[in-house]
Amino acid sequence: MRFTLSSTALNSRLQTLAKVISSKNSLAILESFLFQVHDGQMDVTASDSENVMKTTLALDECDANGEFAIPNRTILDAVRELPEQPLTFEVNPDTFEVAVEYQNGRYNFTAQNAEEYPQKAPMDNDARTLTLNSKVLCENINRTIFATDNNEIRPVMNGIYFDLLPDCLAFVASDGHKLVRCRYMGVKSEEHASFILPKKPATLLRSVLDKSEDDVTIKFNSNAAEFYFPNGQLTCTLIEGVFPNYNAAIPTDNPNELTIDRKALLSAIRRVLPFASMSSQLIRFHIDNGGLQLSSEDLDFATSAKESIVCQYNGQPLEIGFRGDFFSEILNSITTDEIKMLLGDPSRAGIILPTEQPSNEDILMLIMPLLLGE
Repeated sequence: MRFTLSSTALNSRLQTLAKVISSKNSLAILESFLFQVHDGQMDVTASDSENVMKTTLALDECDANGEFAIPNRTILDAVRELPEQPLTFEVNPDTFEVAVEYQNGRYNFTAQNAEEYPQKAPMDNDARTLTLNSKVLCENINRTIFATDNNEIRPVMNGIYFDLLPDCLAFVASDGHKLVRCRYMGVKSEEHASFILPKKPATLLRSVLDKSEDDVTIKFNSNAAEFYFPNGQLTCTLIEGVFPNYNAAIPTDNPNELTIDRKALLSAIRRVLPFASMSSQLIRFHIDNGGLQLSSEDLDFATSAKESIVCQYNGQPLEIGFRGDFFSEILNSITTDEIKMLLGDPSRAGIILPTEQPSNEDILMLIMPLLLGE
């Protein structure tokens, strides 16, 4: 079997697929990429047994169909340093000897039998299907993934919750200290359905999806999901369990409203945070009609910092504490120039909103306060 394709295209796809492969595999064959040549194109697959990603490459020339597997380090090292040029593969289907010819040289190595590579079972007929564009999915993964948990005791919190409702598709993530709820009104369903996407496949999707209007089709059931996007697909195992009632955690009556420049607030937090206690990361927000004052201190090292920022505030004078690192993560995930904060009392969660919501979307972020000492 002999075929030719672009070195740059192959390297780019392999670098993305390499993120799927685990350093600890239950099967040795999973350390390899699966190559399947058919009908003038080539599918390349990587898997860690729970996540399977496939991409399709067009071939410039091809004289036969066939399949084989190549250890990921072998092929990655072979193509990484090559400039753009045609690569010609010659594969012996009997001995699995592979020769790769490029402009000034040739590689020789041995592939593995593709029959050893495990295949995911097809999804049952009870699977639900939804379609949304690549930009919406990519942006909502970006907005929510930072708020996912890492706690093995609560595995349902370790992923992004897709909640398909009659009026929207909600993307939700929370670690108990912060919560993100992004609602997209472009997808609706008369029948409620949901699933929890683990962080690894979410990160993989973020790396392959572009901010285009191309459609992504999602098929899912109670334990697995398939994402179909241009030139590829991802199949993954879902997190099983019931996601907490996230709407119950969102205060409905926070009467104090503050509007402030997002970048100015983020910069001020970054300046004040190094002087906060390393264990609590506490920053005090003192708010009144004259503006916002941020302060921090570390009694163990006798350090402190204080900074004032101009803002618009409508409410009662208030002093409330937040973890500075968590607050920075929330501000970094919002793209508008200004943000709006809705606050209640020092013990109630604060709500952070962009002053301008994206078209057909509603973004809400929540952060739990820290108790203030005297």
